[in-house]
Amino acid sequence: MTRALFIVDVQNDFTERGALGVEGGDAVAERISRFLSEHADDYALVVASRDWHDGDGDNGGHFSATPDFVDTWPVHCVGGTYGADYDEVFDTARVSHHLKKGQGKPAYSLFEGVSDDGETAASLLEAHGIRDIDVVGIATDYCVRASALDALGAGRRVRVLTDLVAGVHPDSSAAALSEIEAAGAELATSDD
Repeated sequence: MTRALFIVDVQNDFTERGALGVEGGDAVAERISRFLSEHADDYALVVASRDWHDGDGDNGGHFSATPDFVDTWPVHCVGGTYGADYDEVFDTARVSHHLKKGQGKPAYSLFEGVSDDGETAASLLEAHGIRDIDVVGIATDYCVRASALDALGAGRRVRVLTDLVAGVHPDSSAAALSEIEAAGAELATSDD
């Protein structure tokens, strides 16, 4: 088995009640949980990432009191807080690897994350011979986009399951999906 599932940032701060809540975030978390309960055995790895920012400082300019919502953001996903926890309806029982990204600096891609014991996405892909990656999660137009593009850059075949993502804005999410597809990824649904 050479396929992995990458689940990007399904966290409380990115769903409806969070600091940077995305409309439809809870619904996507629920659909991902249902998909995992039916399909986790189809994957050699199930990797989930979380933003995990420092509570002190601006995290390399990532946090701002006057955010532009492009490069700077309000405080979110501070490690060890409710906001950084996985969304309450996201069942992580079938997740095999957990990566934390940020930790003092801006980070968007799952590939920028590291596990508590030092594993990275790149090391996991190599160790397990992963050639194909399905990408799901939040937010389509930021961290899902960055993760899918990095997976392509790592020479993997990539599918984004479009019914298992939620974005900040419909226009920027559509643009991100178009960019990902133009870069060589397949857009599919969880039924495909």
